[in-house]
Amino acid sequence: MQKLVIRPCAATDMPAITAIYAHHVLHGAASFETDPPSLEEMCRRQADILGKDLPYLVAVNDDAIAGYAYAGTYRPRAAYRDTVENSVYLHRDLAGRGIGTRLLNALIDDCEARDLRQMIAVIGDSANVASIRLHLRCGFRDVGTLTSVGHKHGRWLDSVLMQRMLRHGDTTPPMVRGR
Repeated sequence: MQKLVIRPCAATDMPAITAIYAHHVLHGAASFETDPPSLEEMCRRQADILGKDLPYLVAVNDDAIAGYAYAGTYRPRAAYRDTVENSVYLHRDLAGRGIGTRLLNALIDDCEARDLRQMIAVIGDSANVASIRLHLRCGFRDVGTLTSVGHKHGRWLDSVLMQRMLRHGDTTPPMVRGR
């Protein structure tokens, strides 16, 4: 693996991102979607994230997209405006190489620079040990498990909730923002 570069996502990255996500939708339990979204839908979702002035990052290795991460709106009500939910997905052949840790740490840094205060992880499937460990490595704490809230691949799935305070957290009032 050559030097890994983490940078903001570009429109030209979306076909690779769509393929990475499709694999996870079809073969994993990290996402509770059952049908992979089209490229157009993935582009719409990316535009929505960026339109809210939230980060959408990619990890590039050997000129190929190795993974991506973004921070989305946690919930739509105004009082949640300083809290985001993260998502991290890696190319299926590149797990276990530290790419997820680099991506998530870069996402955390970007969110802290935007003065966001809390980051939530909603991890699909309590058996997703790799994602749980990734979040623990990056300073998240387990805040609960929603048991059997999804059904996919013929089995019931949990959602593991994890949370990380960002920078000032709840120690000072948030800045006023237009989101």
